Amino acid sequence: MIHHILFDLDNTLYSIHTDVEDIFLRRLKEYISSWLGITWEECEPSWRAGLKTYGTTLEWLIEEKGFTAKEEYYAYIHPESETDSLKANPELRRFIESLPCRSSILTNSPSFHAERVIKKLELEGVFQNMFTIEEHGLKGKPHASFYYRALDCLGLKPEEALFIDDIPRYVESSFRSLMRSWVYQVYLSSSSKSSPLPPIAM
Repeated sequence: MIHHILFDLDNTLYSIHTDVEDIFLRRLKEYISSWLGITWEECEPSWRAGLKTYGTTLEWLIEEKGFTAKEEYYAYIHPESETDSLKANPELRRFIESLPCRSSILTNSPSFHAERVIKKLELEGVFQNMFTIEEHGLKGKPHASFYYRALDCLGLKPEEALFIDDIPRYVESSFRSLMRSWVYQVYLSSSSKSSPLPPIAM
């Protein structure tokens, strides 16, 4: 039985059809090509190859390119205006609050971005914990240790948690960690026509 749900943040708690992802990817490409001093077309192949090995672009830059300007990187790819297109979602809040178990966030985003999104969606106080990549040495999903750290903090066994994410690779990794997992590619709401959640217990 499920005792806790771990939700991904971006493109899971809000629709992929907002422009948040577009802004993020555009600024990400700008930053990488500028820092490497080459065009995006020149660096894209190594970036895509790096993402097959590492969980995030930042981890790839640190491990393979000797990158150290983490704060500058985050500030550029996550400007204050990035969530302007997001709106409060009372339906989503009611849905999550109606679940018969507690929920937390598990995200590869930095904490300031996660807090910004939660505030814009008006989901403050809904989640028990917020597990961000900064708290785990910038090694997030799909590293198994990231999932296990969250489970340890919550005092749960893997089979007692459900992980929901829009990226299949992250869901597959959590499944290998013995967690129940679900790919969700439309924002969550009580009116969703997707498959029902697995049995949940308090």
